[in-house]
Amino acid sequence: MTQRNLLVTGGAGFIGANFVHYWLANHKNDNVVVLDALTYAGNKANLDIVADNANMTFVHGDICDTNLIETLLKEYKLDTIVHFAAESHVDRSITGPDAFIETNILGTYSLLKAAKKVWIDEPKERGENVIPHRFHHVSTDEVYGTLSPTNPAFTEETAYAPNSPYSASKAASDHLVRAYHHTYGLEVTTSNCSNNYGPYHFPEKLIPLIITNILHDKPLPIYGDGQQIRDWLYVEDHARGIDLVIEKGRIGENYNIGGHNEWANIDIVKVVCKLMNEYFTGSGSSLSSFDLPLSPSALKEKFPQAIAASEGKCEELITYVTDRAGHDRRYAIDATKTKSELGYKPVESFETGIRKTIEWYIQNQKWWETLDNSRLSTKRK
Repeated sequence: MTQRNLLVTGGAGFIGANFVHYWLANHKNDNVVVLDALTYAGNKANLDIVADNANMTFVHGDICDTNLIETLLKEYKLDTIVHFAAESHVDRSITGPDAFIETNILGTYSLLKAAKKVWIDEPKERGENVIPHRFHHVSTDEVYGTLSPTNPAFTEETAYAPNSPYSASKAASDHLVRAYHHTYGLEVTTSNCSNNYGPYHFPEKLIPLIITNILHDKPLPIYGDGQQIRDWLYVEDHARGIDLVIEKGRIGENYNIGGHNEWANIDIVKVVCKLMNEYFTGSGSSLSSFDLPLSPSALKEKFPQAIAASEGKCEELITYVTDRAGHDRRYAIDATKTKSELGYKPVESFETGIRKTIEWYIQNQKWWETLDNSRLSTKRK
């Protein structure tokens, strides 16, 4: 397609909003309709920087409302769905799985049903050709289960073995998308990503929680021994990967999108602590090649409560807490297929990506401090 009209579900969430920013900047002739229910992790302020873009329309609504989806597809002549909308917090799925079943499974089914009706069934009933389309489903590496330290990374051929209500609900949605392609001919692609980090990340997740807790001089909670390993992907690199899948991916295929950055949780926390110490004290060998968002004295004035950071002692805030039930030990993505078929390669190294992330939170204090505290918890993915 030379021009696309996209429906981006969950487009006011962390990854969805970053994708909207990326797409509008790189596909200036495309139109984007953002649909978001604005639940606890959805924040319309995430779209403020594109709010005046004439090619972006925001709709407050629920993906489970099939009639609404059908109306949007027809009214805006949408030909592409990029489906981010999901309940995604593992801890919340353990204590309250109902919302995950409703949104992740039934919500995806609602979208598939509407897309099939508008793009395939109704044109056929009118004696017309199927409307050219794409349904891209965004999924997670957690559907594959867990790995030992010596297991090879997940490939697209790895059998599904989800271990939490969250990952089980995402696995179910993946299977529905696949079934709608093989049964009805809906033109779909699916991407499975590793852990994302970057701007607009809800502050209950590991990296933003550590950053914001340091700025408030609060404990840094670490599950169990902190040796859980994750592959970390800068969120804009994820958007680039999805772009490649939509533009070049084969219909009906799955593509892994990873950052090639395996880190134990405790090591991530120590890296953030080290960088925050450097920012606040002005010392450290890694500062020379980066521009600080504020001088050490300005940082101390802006965040007077960040006592440990001001003294270069952030690691003293680390606090080990009881491990999560059924906590997967390791995730790792093998993105060889996406690299070889589509030319995918992350642009950000972890060093550059984590610095961009820390600096964004330092510079955007209002964004994370104005979030309703009742929506935050000290537990995270």
